Amino acid sequence: MSEAVIAGEDGLVRCSWSAADPDYRRYHDDEWGTEQRDPRALYEKLCLEGFQAGLSWITILRRRPAFREVFHNFEVAEVAAMHETDVERLLQDARIIRHRGKIEATISNARAVLALDGSLTDLMWSFAPEPGQLPRPQAWGDVPAVTAESTALSKELRKRGFKFVGPTTMYALMQSTGMVDDHFVGCFRAA
Repeated sequence: MSEAVIAGEDGLVRCSWSAADPDYRRYHDDEWGTEQRDPRALYEKLCLEGFQAGLSWITILRRRPAFREVFHNFEVAEVAAMHETDVERLLQDARIIRHRGKIEATISNARAVLALDGSLTDLMWSFAPEPGQLPRPQAWGDVPAVTAESTALSKELRKRGFKFVGPTTMYALMQSTGMVDDHFVGCFRAA
């Protein structure tokens, strides 16, 4: 993709990554970059971003309903109660990504959330840069893969027992949950 923004069939100018697919457009228009502070939703994003590692986001987005079903709508206490028999069952479920490490991380991350001395929301958002601190990207080269904040968040989560939370994955999470606003200059969603 060479252009950062593109006009859609509906006349709206949006980030060009969302132009190729209706599911991407809905995600871009309604969710991506929108401030999210609900702890259940943040836990879901944390898990799904981990599943996305090495894959395209559209793969995860299309399987999100199945992920929600098999992981009890990402209700932390219910996921934390899952066991090896659940892992074995999920490894046979073609509707999700059948990666043992990522499935086990989803369960262990739920347990890590329960072990926090505060809320997941407070922990994660404590690493968000101040609004307006980062310049709005104008071109693809302006969007970092990793920042000091995503690296620090990754390090803190790992220290607390979380898995599949590398700095690049955490930057993607920061983008998707509105901790950073990387809608390109010219996109109708740009704040």
